[in-house]
Amino acid sequence: MSQKLSACTSILIGKKASRDGSIMIGRNEDAKAAWPKRLVVHARGEMPSQFVSKDTKLELTLPKISARYTATPEWTDKYGLFEEAGINEYGVAMSATESAYSNDLVLGYDPLVKEGLNEEAMVTVVLPYVKTAREGVQRLGELVAKYGTGETNGILFADDDEAWYLETGAGHYWVAQRIPDDCYAVVANQLAIQEIDFNDPDNFMYHPGIQEFVEKNHLNPHPGTFNFRQIFGTADRSDAVYSEPRVWYGHQMFSPKAAQNEQPEATDLPFLMKPERKLSIFDAQAYLGSHYEGTPFDPIGTGSDEEKHRYRPISLAKTQEAHILQTSRASKNSIHWIAMGVANESTFVPFFSNINDTPAPYKRGKLPAQLNSAYWIFKHASVLVDSHLHEFLPMLRDVQKNCNAKAIAMIQATDEKAAGLAGAKLTNYLTRQSENFATDVLNAYRQLSLELITKMTDYCPLNFNTDENL
Repeated sequence: MSQKLSACTSILIGKKASRDGSIMIGRNEDAKAAWPKRLVVHARGEMPSQFVSKDTKLELTLPKISARYTATPEWTDKYGLFEEAGINEYGVAMSATESAYSNDLVLGYDPLVKEGLNEEAMVTVVLPYVKTAREGVQRLGELVAKYGTGETNGILFADDDEAWYLETGAGHYWVAQRIPDDCYAVVANQLAIQEIDFNDPDNFMYHPGIQEFVEKNHLNPHPGTFNFRQIFGTADRSDAVYSEPRVWYGHQMFSPKAAQNEQPEATDLPFLMKPERKLSIFDAQAYLGSHYEGTPFDPIGTGSDEEKHRYRPISLAKTQEAHILQTSRASKNSIHWIAMGVANESTFVPFFSNINDTPAPYKRGKLPAQLNSAYWIFKHASVLVDSHLHEFLPMLRDVQKNCNAKAIAMIQATDEKAAGLAGAKLTNYLTRQSENFATDVLNAYRQLSLELITKMTDYCPLNFNTDENL
């Protein structure tokens, strides 16, 4: 569990690319099919002054004051915290990480650092200490440059003004690119950032020595340009069947005309794309819950057996949780949306970021399964649906649609009332609204599971049809 490689799919949406002017960054956290997650709120000042990684043993002295932030740690810290995603009290959102790979040539000159800063600690040592997305990029970049990292990763940041994507390309070198307001990006286990403009500090940040490092070691296959993906990344057969098709599918969803000539295994798919329509929160959720619907590559579709298993889908059994962090909302109430378990068979539940607690079931989760845990309540319904997928899936879809519509209504009503509140009254109100709705969704899934079990009672093979056997 200390190495979550070959996992996750990410999406970033600029504020002019969205319907409501919000910024959205999201990701499926993929690792194991049964590895519970929790949603917690860390209070302001809660973090210790010294941090020691259980994964790499890295020791850091942290700033004295830590901000309040939401986080999604694992059920056990045996292998590290893996807090993965959250929004802090300043409205900064962070999601870490999108696993990727560096090529052997680069790693020969700057090897990965076994005792460095890895995924399991990134959110914990960065998010509580930054007030803007740019500060988040800078803090993480400086930590990686100083201490190194043992993994190649992509990290998402956002605030009320900007969205950024940072990638580590080797043991110490990194770059970050601002997502243009009118664009989106989808990323799938490959280094994604392409041309770097070193004369554009508004849109690019980077390790100060990266140009010298590349030039000194003759790493650039195309001198005169600086394509980070081509210099630091990979483009092999594994990428063609594992990573590139997921990017291709996102482009087909949101930019079908511009991407009509793209191929699923193409190695040069663009990092940034302009959507051909404004995107909503449900578009982002649909991408994270997708599995090549409408193509022969859908694992539960009508293609041949070879086609259905040719490419790795976006939503799959090994998703622990999926999240979308929504900032830059007109009300200034950022939202941490979370879907426990498989995104396609769960529901994204909205939690306002300015809260001081989450419901008890969302803070629980362990092995073996226990049905007082939100993670396991969603997983329970999911595995029941899987047992008779084509018969039970419509029942699940009805619950999802109902919860989605109620989520939008709840958010609108909450924003309106919250506009007249401030300080502790605002925090308490947002906490109460988030907790009540999250509890309602859990109850809907509990009821769904009972209905599914009721339907399944007559499916036992120890059955006998009297009419047919007399």
